[in-house]
Amino acid sequence: MPTARVSSPLNRDYERRPYWHAMMPAIPSHRDRPFPDAADVVVIGGGYTGINAARVLARSGAAVTLLEAETLGFGGSTRNGGIVHPGYKWGRSSLIRKYGDDTGRALWAETMTGYDAIRQVIADEQIECEFREHGYLDLAWAPSHARELRESVDGYRELGIDATYVEKADLGDEIGSSFYHGGLVFPPSGLLHPGKYFAGLAAAAAEAGADLHEGTRATSIRRQEDGRLVVETRRGAILAKDVVVGTNGYTDGVVPALRRRVIPIGSYIIATEPLPEELARVLSPKGRAFFDTKNFLYYWHVSEDRRMIFGGRASFLPMSLDRIHAILHKGMLQVHPQLAGFRIEYGWGGNVGFTFDRMPHVGKTDGVTYGLGCCGTGVALMTWLGIAIGEWLSGGPEPALARLPFPLVPAPYEGRPWFLPVVGEVFRLQDALARRGIPS
Repeated sequence: MPTARVSSPLNRDYERRPYWHAMMPAIPSHRDRPFPDAADVVVIGGGYTGINAARVLARSGAAVTLLEAETLGFGGSTRNGGIVHPGYKWGRSSLIRKYGDDTGRALWAETMTGYDAIRQVIADEQIECEFREHGYLDLAWAPSHARELRESVDGYRELGIDATYVEKADLGDEIGSSFYHGGLVFPPSGLLHPGKYFAGLAAAAAEAGADLHEGTRATSIRRQEDGRLVVETRRGAILAKDVVVGTNGYTDGVVPALRRRVIPIGSYIIATEPLPEELARVLSPKGRAFFDTKNFLYYWHVSEDRRMIFGGRASFLPMSLDRIHAILHKGMLQVHPQLAGFRIEYGWGGNVGFTFDRMPHVGKTDGVTYGLGCCGTGVALMTWLGIAIGEWLSGGPEPALARLPFPLVPAPYEGRPWFLPVVGEVFRLQDALARRGIPS
């Protein structure tokens, strides 16, 4: 299937909000509810991490108050691409090289546990969220990336994962595009509707007895002489034995040490109008999730109602959402020229929490337990981190991720990533050089 240059401008009449928000069930308002003076645990952040920690802790019998500065699920939890998979930015062999055999193996085992956990949560809480497991296809942006994907297959198979490499000539069986140079099929992964998934989690947390509050920003945390923590908010103060922070890409200065370790990076998505059934099957013959191997990666899939959901980092330069969505639209047509002429109906963006070592982190600092830095793999990972933190504070084991040092960003930094445009242009150059001489 030849890939041709397509000139088809982005229509300007699309809705500037997440498609998931338009199609998810309404979450009851948790604003202006009676505010407690004390709790066993205060959870700061109402996304996947916080809502799951609150759910698990409440089920264990703890008095839990959750504080969300905006609305429940405001951030990445209802703005992501809906792709569910295990893994970090580093593969298993890299984890072992970086952290040693025992810790590296334990970290990989935890990410597989995280994927199993999201399947279990969906089943246990009976969440209707269009969850379907068809695996993902990691696509080689350049020939050198294809070699790396091919070489990774044996390592996955040693772990019992039936990964397979697909040669460029055979990619038509997997995806309606000839743009890439090969691909890796990774079966234990799936897709879901993030809005419906989060609505189910919020309902489960409320049913478990968690005290949920929206529009309530925590402003500071301090320790009293009796050892308890005081969480100051704009509605008053709450005393707590433990505090959990799960703010990820929206981490502010409530714990300054955490703000200096998490970098918010914008990620953006567009969604088309529903596509004809035949075209949807051509684009995604096996219903897989897709992403590619470049620095400014694309990630995409065909939704259950046959929309192309196409996302990417797009740019680190300051620019309008409309400009970013136009860049994504151009990239989508480069990969799938068949979509020329189909309207974009939704476009949105949100923050992903990155760390300097590109690893998530969980741990404790000054009495505060945190789970942060999904680095783009948040649906399964942050669900599991919330569960793991809830179990840890209830007397369960410490996660292996807690063994890792949590590095500072090695630059003057207090939450505003002024250095990202420079980093982004370096990444863009690397991507261009990797495909040098290849017709686009």
